[in-house]
Amino acid sequence: MLADHLPILPVIIPALAAPIVMLVIRRRPTLGVAVSVASCLAMLATALALMVQVSDGTILAYAVGEWAAPFGIVLVADRLAAMMLMLTASLALIALLHAVVTRADRKGWHFLTLFQFQLMGLNGAFLTGDLFNLFVFFEVLLIASYGLMLHGQGPARLKAGVQYVVVNLVGSSLFLIALGMLYALTGTLNMADMGLRVAAVPAEDQGLLRIAALLLVSVFALKAAVAPLHLWLARTYAVSTPAVAALFAIMTKVGVYSLIRVVPQVFGDGAGAAAWVPAPYLLPAALVSAVIGFAGVFVARSLSEQAAYAVIGSTGTLLIAVAGWSAGSLGAGLYYLAHSTLAAAALFLVADVVARRRGAFGDKASPSPVFAQRGGIALLFMAAAIAATGLPPLSGFIGKLLILTSVATLPDWGWSWGVILGTTFIGVVGFARVGSAVFWKTAGEGTAPVGPATRVDLAAPVIALALLAALAAGAGWASAYADAAAAQVLDPAQSARAVLTEVGQ
Repeated sequence: MLADHLPILPVIIPALAAPIVMLVIRRRPTLGVAVSVASCLAMLATALALMVQVSDGTILAYAVGEWAAPFGIVLVADRLAAMMLMLTASLALIALLHAVVTRADRKGWHFLTLFQFQLMGLNGAFLTGDLFNLFVFFEVLLIASYGLMLHGQGPARLKAGVQYVVVNLVGSSLFLIALGMLYALTGTLNMADMGLRVAAVPAEDQGLLRIAALLLVSVFALKAAVAPLHLWLARTYAVSTPAVAALFAIMTKVGVYSLIRVVPQVFGDGAGAAAWVPAPYLLPAALVSAVIGFAGVFVARSLSEQAAYAVIGSTGTLLIAVAGWSAGSLGAGLYYLAHSTLAAAALFLVADVVARRRGAFGDKASPSPVFAQRGGIALLFMAAAIAATGLPPLSGFIGKLLILTSVATLPDWGWSWGVILGTTFIGVVGFARVGSAVFWKTAGEGTAPVGPATRVDLAAPVIALALLAALAAGAGWASAYADAAAAQVLDPAQSARAVLTEVGQ
């Protein structure tokens, strides 16, 4: 039955759609778009079906080729994985819609194909049950992201693209080194199995175990753009095609997800010298990331640059919650994760809407002649800024309130409160500064050159903001689901039973 194969469908669907799109796109572009949209809709339906199945705490373990764990490839769908799949599919539809209506997908023949491979890598990373295939799916999504990032060409993208490739090649190399060390020490790369075996690592190898764990955590921190490993992100995201940058909003969350998934499962209480290995470093790095990110929002010279720095700042805020490693703080962080991803996407899309109407002025934080639909777009920008900074009534306020409440009982809570509240104020001032320059002040006479003849390009940012409003309206259910997902992640024995018993150790 199809229901028995649900966990593999989020990987299979884009893997099949990508070559089909590549075959038809040159002669029948409309058909290529239709296949891409159908693929994203199918992924959304699959994610919803998985979320329904796992909402009662069930963990679905799928053995690819019926090879038993820990030797075969295992996909694991639980509350957290289903949530990330739903977020990815929703974001993909928004980004694809914007790319199509602005015709950004027509600037290169392989955009839609790379888009599908990107989704394949993302979905695989959220579902895989072993570290080696986490590396494989990282590489799939990174290779696709190289092409997407350079889509549309231009010297700025080429320069940022080279930096992006070099940084990620270094990260991939460190990932492989860490995997080799962990396999030598434990004899497995299955996360559930490694979590059981790591306790038996001899005393003389505990130093190597800790080094391997720190290397792995460093790779995840690089993917998440955590300070001081954040320098690559702002330039890369700011110069990317806006629809691509909107999809990239979830890329840093892959690094955060990997931390949340791997640390409790493998490096929990029984991991000896590697137990909770990022704990001494994660909170300070998160605090610095939040400050750097929102300071960047304050000094940014364009809307897209603001959006890129907002990604860094929101990731720092998210990791403040994750650093507590408690069910309450982690649940609050997961709620904020969904919010911050959609908020960042909305900022990138609004920046593109502005740039398309201001002609040579682009999305620079400077006055210009009055442009088309300025009042309505100003409201969209204000809503996106409210979401990014965490002000009421959107879900960012609820997410930050949950984080503040959850960390209040933890050590060093004063630093967390001070940074979250302080960066919120800095973000408000930064967005107000840029918003007043772009939407309030006027320079020159007449109207700026107008790009689109209709308002169809407003659809994608409106949908993103509507989802944020829905997340706020359904905060009770969403936060309860996030809390349950956090509790499940912090119970690695449950996952081990599902993977190693149901799939067959």
